[in-house]
Amino acid sequence: MSDLAEIRDEYEFLDADDRYRLLIDLGRALEPMPEALKTDATLVRGCSASVWVYPTKGDAEGLHFLADSNAAITKGIIALVLKTVQDKTPAQILATDIEGELAPFDLRNQLSSNRTQGIPNMIALIRETAGRY
Repeated sequence: MSDLAEIRDEYEFLDADDRYRLLIDLGRALEPMPEALKTDATLVRGCSASVWVYPTKGDAEGLHFLADSNAAITKGIIALVLKTVQDKTPAQILATDIEGELAPFDLRNQLSSNRTQGIPNMIALIRETAGRY
């Protein structure tokens, strides 16, 4: 996948249908999450679709997140969120303005509230995880 700035540049020029397709493609490109990790403990609360997030220690000091959803567009949104934090140190994650990084995508106005309502909960879970390390 491209970096977040490249994705944002492409997203800005697309119409609504193509934006959905881009999100679906981003979701398809996510690193696979093993079924065994999709448990109640890794389920993000408050999402209309099922969303699972599992943190691991990556190389060096970074945190690496595995995530998945049973909804294609939601999975694409997850990919955008992970672009902001993947493999960063806990301190870097805590210092990242994830909402600010996602703001140019205007997801709240582009997608239904059902698709975006779990984003704050996912971001909170990522920050909580970073705070434990």
